[in-house]
Amino acid sequence: MQKPCDDPILILASRSPRRRYLLEQAGLSFSVIPSSFDEESVSLSSPEIYVKILAEKKADEVSEKHSESWVIGADTVVLIDGIILGKPGSRDEARDMLKRLGGRTHQVLTGYCICCKAKKRCFAETIKTDVLFKDLSDEEIEWYIHTREPFDKAGAYAIQGLGTFLVKSINGSYTNVVGLPVCEVIEFLIKEGVLGCGFFFETKIKKRE
Repeated sequence: MQKPCDDPILILASRSPRRRYLLEQAGLSFSVIPSSFDEESVSLSSPEIYVKILAEKKADEVSEKHSESWVIGADTVVLIDGIILGKPGSRDEARDMLKRLGGRTHQVLTGYCICCKAKKRCFAETIKTDVLFKDLSDEEIEWYIHTREPFDKAGAYAIQGLGTFLVKSINGSYTNVVGLPVCEVIEFLIKEGVLGCGFFFETKIKKRE
């Protein structure tokens, strides 16, 4: 039965191609409506709380205009020595970040929020993954910077891209490092009845076709 409204059932409130890819790979049907929420308006608190608040604000901003939909908001940061590493703005910043991460374990924190205004439901939490980098030589760092992959990634690397060679091991969710903890997102959507019990069977059939 079609919904008596024009809102999509599921909305990703992010322009991140990585989050979009993860949801597509999971077999979900959704619309992409990026949030225009001003992240600078949120004061920096503990990293765990900070990313969760940002996810809530992004989801809420889109949900205000699409109250019947289930909206997913998310925000990801890289944390080492208590310092949040954002996206490098220059080659020097990327180099400094990679040198700091080399041979050490850092944390990737993703706050995510799923809400539906019409149903008065909103859930948010932060998922943490520990990531251990290999020892990095100056040559390896310079080569990776030359690929330009680091420049739109928090922490100056992409685990799903060329940056996979940097990572020696992880402890926790891989998709969380990419940008969205898919397991937790789908578990919540199933629990709320957004995804029916036939979801996995139908997705398997579609992928095999």
